[in-house]
Amino acid sequence: MKDNSIGIVSPQLFTFAEDQQELVLKSGKKLGPITLAYETYGQLNENKSNAVLIVHALSGNAHAAGLSEGEEKPGWWDDMIGPGKAFDTDKYFIICSNVIGGCQGSTGPASLNPETDKPYGLEFPLITIEDMINAQKKLIDYLGIKKLLTVAGGSMGGMQALQWVASYPEMICSVIPIATALKHSPQQIAFDEVGRQAVMSDPDWLNGNYYGHGQPQKGLSVARMIGHITYMSDESMEKKFSRRLKDDNYTFSFSADFEVEGYLRYRGDSFVKRFDANSYLYITKAMDYFDLSQGKLFPENRNVDMRFLVIAFRSDWLYPAYQAKEIVQQIKMKNIDATYCEVKSTYGHDAFLLEIDEQTHLISHFLNNVYEDVEV
Repeated sequence: MKDNSIGIVSPQLFTFAEDQQELVLKSGKKLGPITLAYETYGQLNENKSNAVLIVHALSGNAHAAGLSEGEEKPGWWDDMIGPGKAFDTDKYFIICSNVIGGCQGSTGPASLNPETDKPYGLEFPLITIEDMINAQKKLIDYLGIKKLLTVAGGSMGGMQALQWVASYPEMICSVIPIATALKHSPQQIAFDEVGRQAVMSDPDWLNGNYYGHGQPQKGLSVARMIGHITYMSDESMEKKFSRRLKDDNYTFSFSADFEVEGYLRYRGDSFVKRFDANSYLYITKAMDYFDLSQGKLFPENRNVDMRFLVIAFRSDWLYPAYQAKEIVQQIKMKNIDATYCEVKSTYGHDAFLLEIDEQTHLISHFLNNVYEDVEV
């Protein structure tokens, strides 16, 4: 185990919205009881001023760092969280929870509906990024934290970080949105819709009632393959695969002749083993509903005193840099402190998971300055 690893971590569960205290969703429907799976790393200081909330992307979960018991693969942002890392657990108390609508410990469409004692399926109400944040707020209150040092995340995590600004600006000192946008463009919505149609066109989807019968594996696998293409760049795919064949010659069949074909099939097959198809539908729809453009990022008549570090990647064509600049423009119009960094990378959208050194340099210095000001 690496010296700067946080070691073995254990997931925790927080349940709320019980006894007719359901969470009222943006749709107007109610949901409860709700369980959030979460993990924490580091120690909360005496005045509870060092709390950092990490928010995950579409297929992420609460396991952001360290090793779960019996597993060899560390959390999805392990290179960024731990002693001496960007989110230094010797200094900060890190929190990460699985979103509502998810399928890795938190309440979602695969959870049991208390009214029927069967999985919700499509009886689960449609959710939004705002609903996810409102649920996270309950967790932060439960932990006794009045103000977060920062909220940070990439892709859909960046959307959640921005939603914290719009919903609870008085509760955050700083924000680090990475490779994200104020709203989905028509192209981004289109990719999500193709993925959803791939799932719903699978005969095994059974109108969302496939629990007990098995996942709609083919549809979900294709959806993930489509998504994974958008996460990479043309340059990264050329470097990783080019036109290399798996064997020396063409098979003259529809098997995976090219390495890139085999890679996408592997990614799709792996995804269906760990992710729920209905959760994929619900979460992508929540991302499409998200819209903090046209001045909606900052609530009127609310005190907004925070700093921003906005990070984009030049080769990211799923969330292009112009969308990050739109975030910065809204911030500057409010005369709020913002640092914008456009990182030169060939990894495409996946860069927020792979460009560790550059992000560590940017985030560690930014957070250190915020923390020093808070502690003065």
